[in-house]
Amino acid sequence: MAKDSSFDVVSEVNMQEVDNAFQQTTREISQRYDLKDSGATIELSKGDKLFTINAPADFVSKQIIDVLSSKLIKRGIDLKAVSWDASQAASGGTVRVLGHIVEGIDQATAKKINKDIKDQKLKVKVTIEADKLRVTSASKDALQTVIQFLRDQDYGQPLQFTNYR
Repeated sequence: MAKDSSFDVVSEVNMQEVDNAFQQTTREISQRYDLKDSGATIELSKGDKLFTINAPADFVSKQIIDVLSSKLIKRGIDLKAVSWDASQAASGGTVRVLGHIVEGIDQATAKKINKDIKDQKLKVKVTIEADKLRVTSASKDALQTVIQFLRDQDYGQPLQFTNYR
């Protein structure tokens, strides 16, 4: 019998690159003429994987999100990896916006990916393991087809394919 090949579908974010983008954004906020004296701040909680933006107005918070997004793109982080909440009113007439860094595949998304792969009618076996999926098949061509299919889909978070054997 031929040895089965497999790969893992994961959703990971390089936190060092996120931190570097955050540091660049902080520097740009302190130097840019339109943001320098606005009183806007951005914080990163690595443990909670959370961005917190405090700004005097919704417009300013959107500018900071744009700056951060451009820095994340330059560092190779997919923008789907950060989900932004709606702006909330904070003390002193300011607004607060929270950005959650999405990492790992939750059960609902994993089940949806599993169902979509099964609907392709390929000879592959999908197993859900905590926050990742393992796809196994005797045919490497079937695995390549699954990878291409998943790249074309949008599940609201970036997917990477690791441990291809």
